[in-house]
Amino acid sequence: MTDAIDLRDAVGAAGGADRADVLIVGSGPTGLTLACDLARRGIAVRVVEGRPAPHRESRGKGLQPDSLAFFEELGAADSVRRKGREGVVLRKYFDGEPVKDTAVEGGLLIGQWQVEESLRDRLGELGVRVAYGSRLAGITQDADGVRAQLEDGTVIRAGYLAGCDGGHSTTRGLLGIPFEGIGEREPAMVLGDVKAPGLSRAFWHQWFTSDGGGILLCPMPGTDTFQLQAAPETDERGEALPPSLESFQRLFDRHARMPGVRLAEPTWLSSWRVNVRMATRIREGRAFLAGDAAHVHPIAGGLGMNTGIQDAAALGRTLAAVLSGAAGEEALDGYQAERLPVAAHVLADTARRYERVVAAVREPGRGTEAGLE
Repeated sequence: MTDAIDLRDAVGAAGGADRADVLIVGSGPTGLTLACDLARRGIAVRVVEGRPAPHRESRGKGLQPDSLAFFEELGAADSVRRKGREGVVLRKYFDGEPVKDTAVEGGLLIGQWQVEESLRDRLGELGVRVAYGSRLAGITQDADGVRAQLEDGTVIRAGYLAGCDGGHSTTRGLLGIPFEGIGEREPAMVLGDVKAPGLSRAFWHQWFTSDGGGILLCPMPGTDTFQLQAAPETDERGEALPPSLESFQRLFDRHARMPGVRLAEPTWLSSWRVNVRMATRIREGRAFLAGDAAHVHPIAGGLGMNTGIQDAAALGRTLAAVLSGAAGEEALDGYQAERLPVAAHVLADTARRYERVVAAVREPGRGTEAGLE
């Protein structure tokens, strides 16, 4: 087990070197899950993150039963359950009028930042801290291990490297692994975290209109904010406008038709584009990909964060077997053999789920639950 120290303290001045069994690039749910799993097994792990500090964005907002079961093994389940909420009622509106309430059971509604916070806390208990502001710049490897160079010149040597650094993965690019599939140039959705004083927090509000537009506001547990999702506004040329509080309010007024509610204090603004892509391979020698670095797909069904957590579980199990001597290096091929077919299935499945949701919301009383069917 590693000492509870910041990686940059351990490495020292730029150009110094450090050694770990596994270096993890990226501290989202996938990277932190993998780090917790390895650290609890007594494996020396390092985690580097390009961001300067943790974020507080809701992003992926649901943990499924399989993920919660694995968090039980990691010792993080109690923490996420305290922060999250089991079950949610979807209140569907059509042309401004409430039409139907649908209770959705199973899993846990929780902001992604809260999941990461719980995993970071657990990782700290295991003696490991994330090194923020540490951007990967180069990877070389040989029979003895991997040499990772950071932008500041720091060198980290490790037996293995796991790229868990998201859809725009630097790791994947440095390894020269193609990311094949399709992607839309124009955003299909704008998102954000906002306050909505006066709006009930008992429901995930889903307003749809007969012209095909809509806006959703989901109350995030443990906060006073809602996650907003909406089809973007367009300008006179039909091009999507960037997300902003002013645009969110206009979309809310158009679809919700509740003049007494004024949105406020956005803490996250983002756009989402339809992307269905997968890495052609998720192992390159001693380096591996997991989570969004390996596959991205539509958000319908809430499978993104959860698929990454299951990637981490599989990769942790594989690396631990090899590092403990319980299996030979030929076992490393098992990770790719197990998870690539899963990724291909999830891409196809979520594309179908997304099509179902897009069609369903044109029918009064239907909403995002169509993506769970």
